[in-house]
Amino acid sequence: MGSVKSGIKNKSAPRGKPEWYGAIAEFERPDLRKTVWQLVDTLVPYGVLWFLMIRSIQLDYAYWVTLALALPAGGLLVRVFALFHDCCHGSFFRSNRANRAVGYFLGSLCFTPFDDWRHSHWRHHATAANLDYRGTGDVWTLTVEEYLKASPLQKQLYRLFRNPLVLFGLGPLFYFVISERFSSRGVGKMEHRSVVVTNLVLAAIALLAAWTIGLGTYVMIQLPVLMVAATAGVWLFYVQHQFEGVYWARRDNWSAFKAALEGSSFYKLPRILQWFSGNIGLHYIHHVRPRVPNYNLERCYHAIPELQTVKPLSMLGSLKSLRLRLWDEAKEQLVGFRALRS
Repeated sequence: MGSVKSGIKNKSAPRGKPEWYGAIAEFERPDLRKTVWQLVDTLVPYGVLWFLMIRSIQLDYAYWVTLALALPAGGLLVRVFALFHDCCHGSFFRSNRANRAVGYFLGSLCFTPFDDWRHSHWRHHATAANLDYRGTGDVWTLTVEEYLKASPLQKQLYRLFRNPLVLFGLGPLFYFVISERFSSRGVGKMEHRSVVVTNLVLAAIALLAAWTIGLGTYVMIQLPVLMVAATAGVWLFYVQHQFEGVYWARRDNWSAFKAALEGSSFYKLPRILQWFSGNIGLHYIHHVRPRVPNYNLERCYHAIPELQTVKPLSMLGSLKSLRLRLWDEAKEQLVGFRALRS
C-alpha cells in the first residue's frame, strides 16, 4: 500500500497516515483557468434556462414546459452548490477573499449562508462517523438501543423523518427555504452575519423579481428549480454516509482516517451526473483531503492506485440505503426497522 504512480511527488505523510496520503497534496492546488471555466459553464447555462423559463410563462406556454426546463436548471443548481462547497473549504481559489466573495454569491443562489453553513460543514468533517458527535451537518440517525428507549412520540417522529417522502420530498425544501434562514446553534457573530446578509440578498432578489417579472412568475420558477436541486442534493449527501458496509464508531475507537475512507462512499455516477454533482461521488477522497478542488478529485483517483481499492456504490445499489434507518452497535452496521423484530 505504499506505491503511487510515477510523476507524483510523494510528500511525507503525517504520523499514522499511509505513504500515499502525502501524494494527494499535489492535487490541492487550485487552477484559476479551471475555476473560472466552471463558473462560466455553470452560471451561463443556468441564466439562459432562467430566461427561457421566464419567457415560457410570459408567453403563456403550458406550465409543463417551464417544469421541463426546471429539471436541467435544478441540476445546474446542484453544480452551483458543489462550487459553493469548494469555496467553503477554501479550495476553489487560492485567495481566501475570493473564496469568501464568490461563496457568498453562490450561496445566495442556493439559499445557503456561507459562513454559517461552512461552520457546520467543517464540524461535519471533524466528526463524521463518530457516534458520540452526531447532530451537526449530518442526517439524524439513532442507534437501535436509542430507538428502543425512545418514547412512542419520539419513535413516530423519527419514523416520519426517515420516511423517504419526508427525507427527500418536503424535508429538503423546508431545509433550504426555512431552516437556512436561521443561524445554527452556538455560532459566532460572523456566522450570524452571513445569515442576515443572505436573507437580505434573497429579499432583494424577490423584490426585484416582483418589480420586473412579477412575484408569481418568480415563485413558479424558483420553487421547482430549488425543489429539484434540494432533493438531489439531500439524496447525494444521504448516500455519502448511509450505505451498506459504512464505518461508524464510538469516540474511543473512532479513527478520522478510517471515517474518511470507510465512512464516506464512492458513489459511481454516470458521466453527466458526475458533472452536475461536481465529482462529489468521489466523496471518500474529499474526506481524506477536503482541500482538493472538485475538478481534481477524479485525477487524484486515477493517479493513486490505493484510492482505487475502495468499493464503488452503484446507483442501483444505493437504493438499498433507503431501508437503512438505525445503527446496530452490536453488529456494527446500519439496519432497517425490520431488524427490531429479532
